[in-house]
Amino acid sequence: MATIIILGGGLTGLSAAYHLEQNGFFDYKIYDKEPNAGGLCRSVRQDGFTFDYTGHLLHINDPYMDQFVEKNMGGKAAFNKIDRRSFIQSYNMLIKYPYQINLHGLPSNVITECIEEFVKRKQYIKNPKTFHTWVLKHFGAGFSKHFFTPFQTKLFAYDIKKVTPSWTGRFVPQTSLTQMIDGALNLKKEEKVGYNSTFFYPKKHGISYIIDQLTQNIRNKVQTEFNVESIDIQNKIVTFANGDFEQYDYLVNTIPLDHFLQKIIDRSTTNFKTQHKNLLCNSVLNFNLGINRADLTSKHWIYFPESQYPFYRLGFPHNFAQSMAPKNCSSLYGECSFLGNTDTETLLKKAIATTKKLFDIQNSEIITQKIISIPRAYVLYNFWREKNLPNLLAQLEMHAVKSIGRYGGWKYSSMQESVLDGKQVALELLSQLNQPIIPSTTFEQEPVFK
Repeated sequence: MATIIILGGGLTGLSAAYHLEQNGFFDYKIYDKEPNAGGLCRSVRQDGFTFDYTGHLLHINDPYMDQFVEKNMGGKAAFNKIDRRSFIQSYNMLIKYPYQINLHGLPSNVITECIEEFVKRKQYIKNPKTFHTWVLKHFGAGFSKHFFTPFQTKLFAYDIKKVTPSWTGRFVPQTSLTQMIDGALNLKKEEKVGYNSTFFYPKKHGISYIIDQLTQNIRNKVQTEFNVESIDIQNKIVTFANGDFEQYDYLVNTIPLDHFLQKIIDRSTTNFKTQHKNLLCNSVLNFNLGINRADLTSKHWIYFPESQYPFYRLGFPHNFAQSMAPKNCSSLYGECSFLGNTDTETLLKKAIATTKKLFDIQNSEIITQKIISIPRAYVLYNFWREKNLPNLLAQLEMHAVKSIGRYGGWKYSSMQESVLDGKQVALELLSQLNQPIIPSTTFEQEPVFK
């Protein structure tokens, strides 16, 4: 018996555990199905290279996150602070990100169409119901045609006319006509645009450094290789595939919500199990190459909206930290998204062949290759989610279940938000248990989890 059970030893679950302990509460257990904690915030080491479970960057704009890093991660001195060098491959040109203020170098008809349609855009649309109409309102049909529609369709592997715009927030930088024209004429001054214009990355050990440091600061260690078999929310019992079971008073779920719902033992008054099919997400095939070349590129990543490229992004971890690749070597990751039954072997072959051609990489230069499959990658903000997710999470909470984080809360979020989600749920549970909360762990601003 544990008063609180946490399912999932990724960043959100570990943050919840850490913040419980910081308030002197240890009557909890945390479980993960994998041999090691970390979830997707993990790295693998192979032949002298370090590869993350695709691109993970740390963005800090919250005062508490600053304190958290200083206290638990060796401070910012343990990280490289990096000014983004990201680009978009469009019409055989590499232009700076974001597209909407960096039109210089594109064909004149593309520039003209983007600017004309921006001026004529449908600003009268009050509350766009889809991402497609949201783009038409804020950027116009030109930008939709040449960047947003092809890129987001490729990224989501889904029809953007069936996706709501509620995820956009800070992830899609806005623009003005002045910025647009200056960018088209190449008169634009260097600007830090977008939430990821500056980011932090560990100097050593890849993104798993964050997990390694956090787990060292938690007394109750993650119990690994515990795969959930069933969840009896009526009697508050979790049963695992290895035959073990645990009773609880409160359950914190950070494993994917669709998977979690399938494990619930429904009663006549509940229908959690059947709702999983309405929660949609895509999958990502992540290929990584270690390359015997020191100067592959100085860029951090490149976006690829056009259909001739099977990947939506290529990134270069050796430019995040020198430790990611041996001396005089480079590293590269690529991401291909897909839905349902896809011939991933053919997709992978095409993606690697296209990458090699793009950078003139010879087979003899490839030192190592690592393929990582991510079954759940980007949550899709479909219409069902928009209408029903808040009520679904509220119903779970009525059964003493708090489902949080990127996958538990079924949303698109950053590592910072994962930490703050874990913190907030810990404080909420401590309050419900009438446990004292140490003042230093209270929020200095509005929490992201409600």
